[in-house]
Amino acid sequence: MPDTWQQRLQRGLLQAWTHRGLVSHLLWPLSLLYRLLTWMHRLAYALGVTQVRRVPAVVIVVGNVVAGGAGKTPTVMALVQHLRARNLQVGVISRGYGRAEPSSCLEVQTDSQPHSVGDEPLLIRRTTQVPVFVAPTRYVAAMALLARYPQTQIVVCDDGLQHYALYRDLEVCVFDDRGIGNNRQLPAGPLREPWPRTPLARAGQRKERLLVLHTGSHPAFAGYTANRALANFATRRDGTQVALDTLTQAGEKPLLAVAGIAQPESFFAMLRAISLPLVQTMALPDHYDFHSFPHNIYEGYRIICTEKDAAKLWLVAPDALAVPLQFEPDPAFFTALDATLSSPHGHKTS
Repeated sequence: MPDTWQQRLQRGLLQAWTHRGLVSHLLWPLSLLYRLLTWMHRLAYALGVTQVRRVPAVVIVVGNVVAGGAGKTPTVMALVQHLRARNLQVGVISRGYGRAEPSSCLEVQTDSQPHSVGDEPLLIRRTTQVPVFVAPTRYVAAMALLARYPQTQIVVCDDGLQHYALYRDLEVCVFDDRGIGNNRQLPAGPLREPWPRTPLARAGQRKERLLVLHTGSHPAFAGYTANRALANFATRRDGTQVALDTLTQAGEKPLLAVAGIAQPESFFAMLRAISLPLVQTMALPDHYDFHSFPHNIYEGYRIICTEKDAAKLWLVAPDALAVPLQFEPDPAFFTALDATLSSPHGHKTS
């Protein structure tokens, strides 16, 4: 499948955002305008011009300041699993990027369709088995979740670090190997807001706490780290597993790896690192829906994909295999998280 102009543009910007070259300098005036708009947006909430609404639960927002995926969804799932191990009642909210009806508020079920609820919320629901709600605004999603599950103690927001309308008790900012790139804001650089991030002070409210988590192998600055590795097995559509080392045996079809994520090359690199002989790779746009995925592309191949892509890909290629990501934040991260949640300055959860 040939690259689209959007994919070529995205790759070009990602390259430009690694340093302050000609493209970054040309886009810098637009970056200043974006920075001004960002500042005005934050100021409106800080001054109380725009309302910040609270919900009757502890809110943890997981997001990033760098455009593109950095590991937010795996972080959300790791957080949920840790909090559940502490016997806390947890729910997740999301905007549900790419939904067919983005204005609706829905509870995500394990048998929901990805085009209705979004691929990432569906993955979170199936993996964690906690309540997940999607809505155009996080406040609406949170209130719907709490109305349906009033025993919920903690609401984890998947993305939304710049969505200040929902009050948060704790922020988790996720970075990968890109760090902050060239340290310029969009479109001259990858930043959605300046870094270091300054908490949003509001009249009569304390400043939210911030934890930084690095999901890459080369942390650029202080923060906690997480180990990322692929499992040694893949999952079929029916939930059964197949060992990856059996895919290299004689008689097996050649392997085609596909990924519709923010950084598909990272998935391909991880597959190669475990010695899977990939005959071909296919980098697709983030949140690719696979409706137009042509059969002649993958016939004759054994397809390997990410868990995020699997729910959509299985609709057109039911024999595809999804390789789970094993994601483990440093225990010190959870120690800091628990200490923050138990702080007398915030809501106590235990």
